Amino acid sequence: MSDKKQQTNSAWGGRFSEQTDAFVEAFTASVQFDQRMYAQDIAGSRAHAKMLNKINILSDQDLNAVLGGLDQVEQEICDGKFNWSVAREDVHMNIEARLTELVGDAGKRLHTGRSRNDQVATDIRLYLREQIRFINVEISRLQWGILEVADREAETIMPGFTHLQVAQPVTFGHHVMAWYEMLKRDASRFADCQQRMNLSPLGAAALAGTSYPIDREFTAKELGFDGPTLNSLDSVSDRDFAIEFCASAAILLTHMSRMSEELVLWSSAQFDFIELPDRFCTGSSIMPQKKNPDVPELVRGKTGRVNGHLISLLTLMKSQPLAYNKDNQEDKEPLFDTVDTVLGCLRAFADMIPAIICKHDNMLKAARQGFSTATDLADYLVRKNLPFRDAHEVVGKAVALGVSSGKDLSELTLEQLQQFSEKIADDVFEVLTLEGSVASRNHIGGTAPEQVRKAVALARQAK
Repeated sequence: MSDKKQQTNSAWGGRFSEQTDAFVEAFTASVQFDQRMYAQDIAGSRAHAKMLNKINILSDQDLNAVLGGLDQVEQEICDGKFNWSVAREDVHMNIEARLTELVGDAGKRLHTGRSRNDQVATDIRLYLREQIRFINVEISRLQWGILEVADREAETIMPGFTHLQVAQPVTFGHHVMAWYEMLKRDASRFADCQQRMNLSPLGAAALAGTSYPIDREFTAKELGFDGPTLNSLDSVSDRDFAIEFCASAAILLTHMSRMSEELVLWSSAQFDFIELPDRFCTGSSIMPQKKNPDVPELVRGKTGRVNGHLISLLTLMKSQPLAYNKDNQEDKEPLFDTVDTVLGCLRAFADMIPAIICKHDNMLKAARQGFSTATDLADYLVRKNLPFRDAHEVVGKAVALGVSSGKDLSELTLEQLQQFSEKIADDVFEVLTLEGSVASRNHIGGTAPEQVRKAVALARQAK
């Protein structure tokens, strides 16, 4: 066997005396999935090159060559003509190698004063910052659809539930505005996450910083960051921002899963409150009558997937000593899939929600069941100066009579109601109507149609 040194990876091969095993090369490579960060990687390289020029490490000639070469690399990638190589491990080395092919030694000088450790930490922050903007656009689009439905159905009466039992009548507009509030909190969580991640790790190098007189404030500003991170060890090993992003995504998907569950229930034959347009449903291969609510069912299922990604990242980071470890390569696939899943679910819902068809008669009929105005009768008695606990007992007895006679409270006679309390008069039937019940909740946050329309107007103003 020749003692001539075998060819190794040019980025780090000086220390090694033999080539990496082919399987290990493929096993440890990340280019298959991290190539989606090519735009962020090129942006970071442009900023770093300009900074190196500013501190007189990269000449004007080399800077122009590097910037021109990076433009060409980006164009090749956009045109689908770039040759991604597993042997070059990741997006960073693939781009650097191609740049060096194009511009020679100037490309080799670009990596002065940085490491792939701070490079990837910068790229991920840039990538997530951009994806959060896309996500919040889709959240906003879904919210606009909800506002459209709420305004349209502000007077549509349906049963409100606790424990999935009929509780009190509400309006459908009020119900979907609860969804709006969930999404408003989701958007604010993503915005907070985006703000916290908007610091630049570039210049932290491998873990200890660099001996070159770099200007980290310059590169941070070039890349739109609020400033540089303040500890080089933390800069390259921190993935809090990725975990926080996945946590925000998991909460969002949990909200959407709750919405999905309601849509699935409401569109079933047992509830029959709504109909989803055919374009958001599928049929059965064996049962010709079926119309399956596949979009909400799939969103409900994908919630488990996103929750799992959050747990994956938490588990990934829980035992890592400072600073960077190869484990961190495993952060990207769950992170990227979370982005894709969230965007897909939001887009589907934003298209589907405004197209919901309400079956008003069925909702109204259901609200008449289950004694949904019982609390209204108790409130009526309280206004007649009966203590609430006594009123509660009176109404309970009236409900028991209704159950035994198969009648709703509004269908009982005045005489039947008066046997439980002499304070009940003929004006009681004004509060036992569903319309009167919802109209009486006319305060901020209440279900009255007037309040629903006010909430919709305020939300539109805030947009």
